[in-house]
Amino acid sequence: MEQKADIGLIGLGVMGSNLALNIAEKGHRIAVFNRTTSRTDAFVEQAGDLRDRIIPCKTIEALAEAIRPPRPIILMVQAGKAVDEQIALLRGVLSANDIVIDAGNANFRDTMRRFHELEGSGLTFIGMGVSGGEEGARHGPSIMVGGTEESWRRVEDVLTAISAKYEGEPCAAWLGTDGAGHFVKTIHNGIEYADMQMIAEIYGILRDGLGMAAKEIAPIFGGWNRGRLNSYLIEITAKVLEADDPQTGSPVVDVILDRAGQKGTGKWSVIEAQTLGVPATAIEAAVAARVLSSMKDERIAAQKVFGVAGPGLSADRANLLPDLEAALFAGKIAAYAQGFAVMAAASKEFGWNLPLPVIAKIWRAGCIIRSQFLGRLAEAFATSGSVPNLLMAPDFVEMMNETHPSLRRVLARAVEAGLPVPALSSALAYFDSYRQGRGTSNLIQAQRDFFGAHGFERIDASGAFHGPWAS
Repeated sequence: MEQKADIGLIGLGVMGSNLALNIAEKGHRIAVFNRTTSRTDAFVEQAGDLRDRIIPCKTIEALAEAIRPPRPIILMVQAGKAVDEQIALLRGVLSANDIVIDAGNANFRDTMRRFHELEGSGLTFIGMGVSGGEEGARHGPSIMVGGTEESWRRVEDVLTAISAKYEGEPCAAWLGTDGAGHFVKTIHNGIEYADMQMIAEIYGILRDGLGMAAKEIAPIFGGWNRGRLNSYLIEITAKVLEADDPQTGSPVVDVILDRAGQKGTGKWSVIEAQTLGVPATAIEAAVAARVLSSMKDERIAAQKVFGVAGPGLSADRANLLPDLEAALFAGKIAAYAQGFAVMAAASKEFGWNLPLPVIAKIWRAGCIIRSQFLGRLAEAFATSGSVPNLLMAPDFVEMMNETHPSLRRVLARAVEAGLPVPALSSALAYFDSYRQGRGTSNLIQAQRDFFGAHGFERIDASGAFHGPWAS
């Protein structure tokens, strides 16, 4: 009699296939199913030495039969309707205590709905954020789990085995109930948007402000990767800028159309930040920049009307490079502060009790935004108690005081030269607004009272007041 599988997986696309191979490689038998059976056959054929740990299934019924109860089954299908359809099919073949695990990029509100729809059915639902792309899925992603703690304990061995490791510590954790895991993954992606956009803005200053070629810029990012900016995104930026296009011989980055795609998680992070009333301006600017990048024809037409900035910072190259590195670091601090503030607010709103230090720790390896910076961030949250914002943690106060003057200088020169820096600008504006004890909203409150009688508070008395506008 054939040995039963420890776990099942539905959806053998790029991510699903790699995750399945990862599970098999770590010693677990896995049953797999794909709606297109030819893909299942091809997957098993290409599995090599891992083939003996993979049970290919032609039907959902066969998949359920192949897994040892209680059955955990991972869904790696397109977010949205396909997940609901798959859950409906599984409800017909699964039994009490079986676990359905959605490991796609789901909207956390859909995950919450699905979690509560399955309550009382005998089945358990886990919403699992997986970060690291194709390479991470195959060799070790960062895994963010939302669901009951009991369901996490039942799959913990498999998930920690396949996760990335940072100094031997698994980058996988249970973060809270229902949609907690997918929410954290959404904010991870929002921070990723900001990180990538700020890197691109620095690249733009080097390319368009200093007139530098891709091959000249590559070693700059490579050098930064050996310092405090050490991270996966800085590392791959250097590699991307160094690479040549095999067809033209030109740097590959120079033949890529400047129109960026997005799959929705960045937009979701902005929407949820707004809904929770938490400013996430660097993330918002990054999402808007991607939208603006899609307006290629309009941008070309606008350039003909208004012109475009040309190299105008070359004389400052030696002095500007250290400022660019520090400016990028300052922007990064602000973006992460915003992302973690959004998660803190969501934790209160949905009763998740999100462990912010743990989140920072499981992002140290495997995920796209992995960096040495996250180690300092985890330590700051662990040692600073209940600081309301990362910017107020002592280490980060020191780092921001050191680097924000560079960000200020870089932005001044970029704006003067007409170079677009939306995310970096938003990061600085956020910082300046956050540290201003008396802002300018007193005027806004006066305006609102003038045209709508909304009332305002006074600095010298409690209660609601109206201005003398009528007189």
